[in-house]
Amino acid sequence: MKKAKSIYHGHRFPAAVISQAVRWFFRFQLSLRDIEELLFERGVTVSHESIRRWTDKFGPRFARQVKAARRKPGSTWHLDEMFVKLRGEPYVLWRVVDEHGIELDILLQNRRDQAAAKRFFKRLLAGCLALPKKIVTDQLRSYPAAKTEFPEFANVKHVFVKACARVNNRAENSHQPTRERERRMRGFRLPGRTQVFLSCFGPIRQHFALKRHLLRASLYRKQLAARFDAWRLFTSVTQVPSAVS
Repeated sequence: MKKAKSIYHGHRFPAAVISQAVRWFFRFQLSLRDIEELLFERGVTVSHESIRRWTDKFGPRFARQVKAARRKPGSTWHLDEMFVKLRGEPYVLWRVVDEHGIELDILLQNRRDQAAAKRFFKRLLAGCLALPKKIVTDQLRSYPAAKTEFPEFANVKHVFVKACARVNNRAENSHQPTRERERRMRGFRLPGRTQVFLSCFGPIRQHFALKRHLLRASLYRKQLAARFDAWRLFTSVTQVPSAVS
């Protein structure tokens, strides 16, 4: 039986180095040059352009595996949208999270109307195996108008919340990491690259971002160690060399 090729076939750097660089980029607010410096400190000389190619190639693959392995989404979904600027042009980032704060999906569009909401609902139906019992949105009229076009959502309860600046709710809080990363990157640029980046950023960041304030230190370390073990499984890394640990 022919042995399957490694996903890292053709790369001269070890799998542990590549997976570490990809994890750092999506987990922390680090630039490509920051990661280049961190790897150089550990004895690995690689250019930031090579790291960019690694994140482009492996980021979506690792994010899909993280999403496939996480627990089933909750029964309440919170949908919301935020405005971002790409080279001065306004875009709308649609996001859905469950009641535990787990990001289920995002979609970047240049409109905020019924057609845009319909595309978002269609994407949710294609990507989620089970429907929620309840969805929570702000009072944007595009949501109920688009929802009526999908028979699958006919029995899903729709709850409206008042939209206002700095409101403390699940949907609004889910935008904070994106805003922080947007500032760190000095803004997003191309719609396609922004969609791909944010689709990877959410799942990979949340895989490691445990709710530390709710856990004892010993339990936090135990759960974090389990997340690292899972990451090595996702990325096909059998051993982590001390040079990049």
